[in-house]
Amino acid sequence: MRRCVFSISLFLAIFGCAVPDRPITVRGSDTMVALGQKWAEIYMSKFPHQTVQVNGGGSGTGIAALINRTADICQSSRPMKARERKKIQEKFGHEAIEIPVAKDGIVIYVHRDNPISKISIPQLRKIYTGEIQNWKELGGEDRRIIVYGRENSSGTYEFFKKEVLKGADFADHVQTLPGTAAIVNAVSKDLYAIGYGGNAYSQGVRILPVSRTDTSQAVEANEQTITTGEYPISRNLYFYLAKPPNAVVQHFIDWVLSDEAQAIVVEQGYFPIKTLASSSRTKTTSQLIYEHHLHEERQSGSR
Repeated sequence: MRRCVFSISLFLAIFGCAVPDRPITVRGSDTMVALGQKWAEIYMSKFPHQTVQVNGGGSGTGIAALINRTADICQSSRPMKARERKKIQEKFGHEAIEIPVAKDGIVIYVHRDNPISKISIPQLRKIYTGEIQNWKELGGEDRRIIVYGRENSSGTYEFFKKEVLKGADFADHVQTLPGTAAIVNAVSKDLYAIGYGGNAYSQGVRILPVSRTDTSQAVEANEQTITTGEYPISRNLYFYLAKPPNAVVQHFIDWVLSDEAQAIVVEQGYFPIKTLASSSRTKTTSQLIYEHHLHEERQSGSR
């Protein structure tokens, strides 16, 4: 009987009626906002009866909106934290639904005329924690490094702190800017500046190849190295849901995971999600939701 109830409720969650003209609200990652807006633009041109509203503000802001029921979808450039997952569990009665929708690499920006040809993760950690403050320590000129980073509501900030700084604090002299585009603009105008952000925003600056150690080979950020994880600062970009979507929201997400929408990912400077088992892009929302509910059912049964 429980299996039957689960199947009926899942069917209603996925295929139930929804008001066609109610906007789909998407909030979150500034890294993803341009991609999300492009998806929305193309989707609405194909399905004129539906409205998709996309706003940035940072991954943390999007997750808060999801928890507060002011967004249908959160765009996040980092995995959801345990405390955020707990809030959704407590408020909605089940776990958050995580859907990878694209891949990206956090790349390192320098001025086009900066002579440095590569950089390592340990060197980046020392720059952003303040241990290295002069370009001469990296083989460059005897000039102070002007360091730019993201604000702490950013998923890119969180990911960089975890993966590059290994949880250490950023140095006080790191200048935080509200958005990757602002960092790229600042670095493009200063020969002695360095910054980080998504690959899609790298116009007007030079991207440094990155190595995992000071002695290993530096790797350029491209589709192959980011998709395979060979590039040291590769990551997934996510949609998060606080509850199973209605038919309207599901239709949009399934379209985002289609070959057509994944081609837009590439056009916008990101990289497509692909399954490891085949050349298809990824699982449908229906499959992801089914597996999510099945996992919760198993977890509940094991308690």
